[in-house]
Amino acid sequence: MTLPRPEECASGFNTPDDVEKSVGSEFGRFDPQKRHLFQIEIPNTMFTPYLYESLGIEIALTNAEIDTIFWDAAAPGAATGGVEDFLKFLKKREIRTGVISNISYAPSVVAARINRLLPENAFEFILTSSNYIFRKPHRRIFDLALEKADLRPDEVWYISDQYECDVKGALNAGLYPVWYIGAIDLPYREDRSILTVTDWDALKPLIAAGP
Repeated sequence: MTLPRPEECASGFNTPDDVEKSVGSEFGRFDPQKRHLFQIEIPNTMFTPYLYESLGIEIALTNAEIDTIFWDAAAPGAATGGVEDFLKFLKKREIRTGVISNISYAPSVVAARINRLLPENAFEFILTSSNYIFRKPHRRIFDLALEKADLRPDEVWYISDQYECDVKGALNAGLYPVWYIGAIDLPYREDRSILTVTDWDALKPLIAAGP
């Protein structure tokens, strides 16, 4: 994408600021609180074409390529400490794993990042709300994961860091929730009724012992 020179903008060209304003006015209608309330995802593959085409901007990239460039610039991401060893521990014990993610980026982009950050993972599937409409804590996305894994809810531990979406969602779907707080950098309220761990190593003996 070639950006216009400042003097061209008065003739109707759009600047990055124009794009940002449009994002705020249009996508702002679907802010995180509303998406959590309705538990429905707005995929970038739907919003991005509207955003740019409504501003008369043509980008010679696929939606996935746009997602990748934007996400890598906005939040490069990193694996949390100890998670690679933890996944190796699960693999060695032949404990199956999968991913359920609330995210608006394209499924292929999410999978590519996970596989880049955790190249030795053995995830059987990576489910994203961007591909299946429903956002956690909606029960349907948990049920879909159970269907894909061919497992009953009481056979599955669900480990994640977001209380409202992950812990409550897993509970509602009948899974055994584990609240990982080792990467939380915001204030949170403790829930002593939920198994809570601060690092991945602490989970190993607990998993070996069972719920």
